[in-house]
Amino acid sequence: MPRKTKDAPGRVTPRGGSGKRVTAPSGRAQPAAPGRYTAPIPREVRHSPRWFPWVILAFFALGVLCIMLNYLGLLPGGANNVYLFVGLGFIVAGFIGSTRWH
Repeated sequence: MPRKTKDAPGRVTPRGGSGKRVTAPSGRAQPAAPGRYTAPIPREVRHSPRWFPWVILAFFALGVLCIMLNYLGLLPGGANNVYLFVGLGFIVAGFIGSTRWH
């Protein structure tokens, strides 16, 4: 197992993966070191637009509002399961958007 601290300048763990043990003495598999260079993600891709969090909050608010108005019977047609699914759809859209926010 590699050391947790460094005493001298340089790498703590050696580079590459050839000739190394694949499993630890305890029997658990160790992750292999990557063999290729991965370019950093450009700044434009990493940051979401400034309006994106407001859209996420709007989806959450619309979903909760739709479900509340359905239970109060204020939507056309009275209490209906379709309005519940629409409200849950808005909430799921808010969760999906929040997982893509950078």
